[in-house]
Order: sequence, then structure tokens, then C-alpha cells
Amino acid sequence: MSTSRRSAGLLLFRVTEGAGERDVEVLIGHMGGPFWAGRETAAWSVPKGEYGPEEDAEAAARREFVEELGMPVPPGAWIALGESRQRSGKTVTAWAVEAELDVTSVVPGTFTMEWPRGSGVQQEFPEMDRFAWCTPEQAAERLIVGQRVFVDRLRAQVRGTAASPDA
Repeated sequence: MSTSRRSAGLLLFRVTEGAGERDVEVLIGHMGGPFWAGRETAAWSVPKGEYGPEEDAEAAARREFVEELGMPVPPGAWIALGESRQRSGKTVTAWAVEAELDVTSVVPGTFTMEWPRGSGVQQEFPEMDRFAWCTPEQAAERLIVGQRVFVDRLRAQVRGTAASPDA
């Protein structure tokens, strides 16, 4: 049995038109908690979460979207964006769905941890503390390195130059 960690997520996007070419904006979230506070570069993520062998990746992506944004997954066709291995060794599987979402209506899920470390004090933090629609260029700067490929794959599909999602 494999002990590798796996996550699944859902990347919302909207199609834009610029300079005569179709493009996208993507919805990403800034990771919450004290470790990520004050960081911007490589501190954002696709809404995603871990799942075990008893759960299907697509079901996990749906569950995590609801948990992290506090709202149901918008209707629409799911576009497979494949997998990417992050520096931590975790493998992330992602899909994209075209949808509009008002970031002011998001109610993020929370987690509890000891903070400050070693204090014995348990504090609650949002899993993601803010969300933003970003151009691919903005997302490339904000997303953690291992997830940037998902925006590239989505952009290629929207522009009709799609490469394999496993490329």
C-alpha cells in the first residue's frame, strides 16, 4: 500500500478576451494560518485537500471546495488538468470548471492548531484567508510552484492549443 500523500482540487475560471485572444482568469486562495501570514509569493493555492484510498479524487475535490469556500460547487463541465507533484512530495490532481463566484460571499473553513508553537494554546485559523480572481501571470507569481502548471494547462485548453494534462 502506498504511503504517498494525495490531494485533489477544483480551479474555477472565467474566460476573458484580450488583444483578440481568448484567455482566462482563475480563482485561487491565500493559505491561512500563521505560517503563511505576510507572504504573497508562492503562498496561494487551488482550493484542494488530501484524500485517502477510500475516497475518489473527484469526490475529494468536490468536498474540499465546499469545505474551503463554504459554498456548493458551481454547475458545469469538469475539465481534467491532470496531476502535478509538489516539492513536499504530495501529488495533486486538479480539474477546472468555468463559473462566476463573488469572493465576498466565501465563508472559509477553519483548522485548529497550537499557536504560538509550544504554548499549549489552541487557536483557530481559516484554511484560506482570502480569495482572488487572477490573470495567469498573477497566478504564476502567487501560486505555490507545484500548482502553476494547472493554470498553464487550462490556458492552453481555452486557447485551443491544449497539451496533454499529464505533460
